Amino acid sequence: MAHQTVRNPSAPAVQDVAAVRDVAAAAVPGLPDDARARVAEPTPSCPVEITLAALRGRWTTLLLRELLRRDGEISYSELRAVLPALSDKVLTDRLAQLVEAGVLERVRLPGWPARTRYSLTEHGRRLGPVLQALWDWGAENPREAQ
Repeated sequence: MAHQTVRNPSAPAVQDVAAVRDVAAAAVPGLPDDARARVAEPTPSCPVEITLAALRGRWTTLLLRELLRRDGEISYSELRAVLPALSDKVLTDRLAQLVEAGVLERVRLPGWPARTRYSLTEHGRRLGPVLQALWDWGAENPREAQ
């Protein structure tokens, strides 16, 4: 007698499972229909991870808020004045992080003493609605930060 593989007729075939997963992922409101969204673990190329990396660290969102309030341009000393509890070290670190992420542009002006201005890039300006969405979500789900 020849060997036969018996499949449970109610269980979907392996290829059917993949198709169901793909359809389910595309059909969920609020989730992107993008292959990068169908990963099993975080990856550096994930757009959400890129955004979270750009916004990482305490004070980052407040720095962006101040830049957005001032039409996208501000000096180091102006930032120090509006956020007096922010240390020089953290301010310098956060500004460098935002420049590296392509959110800010750093311009050193000629003259003495040296003056530096920071301005939002077009890429950085697009974070305004992202911050608003984060604010709205947090306002609807008020809990103290852990």
